Amino acid sequence: MESASLLGEPFAAARWGGYSNHTVVDMVTPEMLPYIDPHWYQFPPLNPLWHGILGFVIGVLGFISWMGNGVVLYVFSCTKSLRTPSNFLVVNLAFSDFCMMIIMCPFMVVNCYFQTWYFGPLMCELYAFFGSLFGCGSIWTMVLITFDRYNVIVKGLAAKPLTIKKAILEILFVWLHGLAWTLFPIFGWNRYIPEGNMTSCGTDYLTKDWFHKSYIFVYSFFVYFMPLSIIIYCYFFIVQAVAAHERTMREQAKKMNVASLRSSDAQNTSAECKLAKVALMTISLWFMAWTPYLIINYSGLLETISLTPLLTIWGSVFAKASAVYNPIVYGISHPKYRAALNEKLPFLVCGGTESTPSAAAEVQSQASNDTAASNEKA
Repeated sequence: MESASLLGEPFAAARWGGYSNHTVVDMVTPEMLPYIDPHWYQFPPLNPLWHGILGFVIGVLGFISWMGNGVVLYVFSCTKSLRTPSNFLVVNLAFSDFCMMIIMCPFMVVNCYFQTWYFGPLMCELYAFFGSLFGCGSIWTMVLITFDRYNVIVKGLAAKPLTIKKAILEILFVWLHGLAWTLFPIFGWNRYIPEGNMTSCGTDYLTKDWFHKSYIFVYSFFVYFMPLSIIIYCYFFIVQAVAAHERTMREQAKKMNVASLRSSDAQNTSAECKLAKVALMTISLWFMAWTPYLIINYSGLLETISLTPLLTIWGSVFAKASAVYNPIVYGISHPKYRAALNEKLPFLVCGGTESTPSAAAEVQSQASNDTAASNEKA
């Protein structure tokens, strides 16, 4: 009995954080120990409350994401009028976010219950691989959605219309591009290992040799800095084009000696005036979703701050939260989608479908309509 008690004491200490001579690695299964970076041995076990909170939050995010993205996929696939080339990109975004949470949420919740990675090295590698793949897919799909809006609003009639064939090729590019970057760690350029909280896995940002470091730097350029730059560039010129349109409207009204030219076009013009706020919201949400992971990775590479197991939790939470609000920003705000949703699943519609659409909805709807009209003419 005394021997059993002595064997049980370290386990209890590790589980509840009772003794300072135990570490966050104590709960790790033996087969996972070779994959743990020595950096994490200096930290005491996380309070079980944090594991409980993380598991609960991820579970809630997963449920909302499944519902939101699942409904987007169902409504767009069942409504013929929504099957425009532009909306193919919205469906691809919903598909990517849906798959990300279907795969990652159950694993994370179970691991939070056991307070460590429970599924072995192979599943750790696959978990990180699919998380990176679907994250990359979502990021570049958002870039293409933004570029489609830029093409329609800024270039107007001079723009080449987005066809179904082109939309499919763009989606194929998204997945091949993401697949290339996420396969590299499996074949030796960097690797997938448990993160500091030991309940999730990701890229190795703590190994100090430049071969491993170079992957993070190059990957972050193509999957963070380049997409963010394109989104900011597109929205800058979208807002600029809208501002020029507003200025022209005011000057024309002045020449005609009338107060406004918005009598028949009031809704559309007022929606366009709000586009700057929509751009700011879109960029801010994107920035909030992926910047925590970038900070964590760069902090490990450059040793700018001391990474703790608790700190690494936030990268997972913010990235997975994007799968919840993406269907709201890119799907539910779409006026034609809301009308279809009201027809098929009316209990999910908040507010009337006849109300004035937001600027984001107006832009997305206009992009879809212009593309469809161009295709019909072609």
